[in-house]
Amino acid sequence: MLKDIDFAALYRAHMARSGRQAKPASSWDAKAEQMSTEMSDSAYAKAFVAQVVCSEQDTVLDVGSGPGTIGLALAPKVKQVYCLDYSAGMLAAMERNAAALHITNAQPMLASWEDDWAKVPRCDIAVVSRASIVADMADALNKLNAIATKRVYLTQLVGGRFSSREMAELLDRPDTSFPDHMYIINLLYQRHIYPTLTYIEMPSRLAGATNEAEFIDKVANSFGPLSNEEQQKVAAWYQKWPDYAQQGGEPQRWALLSWTPA
Repeated sequence: MLKDIDFAALYRAHMARSGRQAKPASSWDAKAEQMSTEMSDSAYAKAFVAQVVCSEQDTVLDVGSGPGTIGLALAPKVKQVYCLDYSAGMLAAMERNAAALHITNAQPMLASWEDDWAKVPRCDIAVVSRASIVADMADALNKLNAIATKRVYLTQLVGGRFSSREMAELLDRPDTSFPDHMYIINLLYQRHIYPTLTYIEMPSRLAGATNEAEFIDKVANSFGPLSNEEQQKVAAWYQKWPDYAQQGGEPQRWALLSWTPA
């Protein structure tokens, strides 16, 4: 039966197989300024925020808040936002952004997924935007369900790839995908939680090439240097579907799951 499958162990094994190494906080500190300047025009963020149901009396915990992309967009609509991140640089960027927007109800909290959340306040709503590639998903879900009283909103990368699945298969590259949203759905099901599922679609990283040479360059930037044979494969793929190739192939999809904690 489905409830007898150890999806938590399968998730951990998949994560280990992906070869992903956890980034130190300093890595995100170095990216804070760039990510901060990109936050205002994010179509993804607008799509995420549009699906969050909240009121002016609600409190929100933004897990993996970064420079406040989601938390600060929600702040004018709610009573209080707690922005939790393990990067001090990201939280400093969040505070600068909050000041620039004249937002006074956003509080930084320095913590990671792996830390003890005993001092993290319970909130009505928890949001996790593109910050759920964690070592132990079962533990992460337990924390979210314990901290949120009304609703959780979480996005996970569909297929577990930032790069193009189609090109990875065309080039016969090893599968280093992360665990995707299907693990989360099954882990929640085993907790008698039945999430709502929608998808946010964004252009592929390969989108925007106006000719074959540009497309090959985009593929090389995404996958590393291409051999002559690989370039020929990509060129043939482009020539077969030029309009589709200029769109970057299939879009990047984020699964947005939302649920009421049990």
